[in-house]
Amino acid sequence: MRGSELDLYLSLGYFRMHQDIFTCRYLIYDNTILPVHWLRFDLANVEFGSKQRALLRRNAPFSVVAKPFALTNEVRALYNRYRNAVDFEAPESVEFWLMSGSPYNAFDTYSVEVRDGDHLIAVGIFDHGAESIAGIMNFYDPEYRRHSLGKFLMLQKIIYARQQQKLYYYPGYLVSNYPKFDYKLFPCEEATEVFDDNTGQWLPFSWETVNALAADILDDR
Repeated sequence: MRGSELDLYLSLGYFRMHQDIFTCRYLIYDNTILPVHWLRFDLANVEFGSKQRALLRRNAPFSVVAKPFALTNEVRALYNRYRNAVDFEAPESVEFWLMSGSPYNAFDTYSVEVRDGDHLIAVGIFDHGAESIAGIMNFYDPEYRRHSLGKFLMLQKIIYARQQQKLYYYPGYLVSNYPKFDYKLFPCEEATEVFDDNTGQWLPFSWETVNALAADILDDR
């Protein structure tokens, strides 16, 4: 699933899970149906505001490199520290989330690595399409929590994607009435689009639009 083929499926509201692609319209949490809303950033329209620029300045002493992803012991150790510190159920390992036992990666997978000197402090994994990227995983050293490295990784993916002349960055979804995923709007809400799977169109993001789409999903179930 590479190049323009990945672009096509992302544009239709599908996303990677392990070595497959999937889509969904809602999650069930605490016996409640919660509508799902797939997002993308129109990279030509992304403009970083004061909060984004401040975060980039704060983390400017760190080195950032984007490169083809390699699952090293250093990356595994960082993820284990991250997983042991978070307050939600994270995947058991990077290998499981990306590969799920497959011997071959069907995706063109890259990573952004952030270092404080020689110390690896954050990794953001994403897949390359011909005109887009899809964010897959972000994790970081919990000792650097105050640096908002998850959001910083999203900004770095946008910077890289624009350097590569990509058109879209797909960060996944947010969920109605479940604000844990709202951080995905951080880079630039004004350049965010939300997928309407009834029409197959991407609409300019607003909470009014999200609420209307959520009502449609609940009516159709």
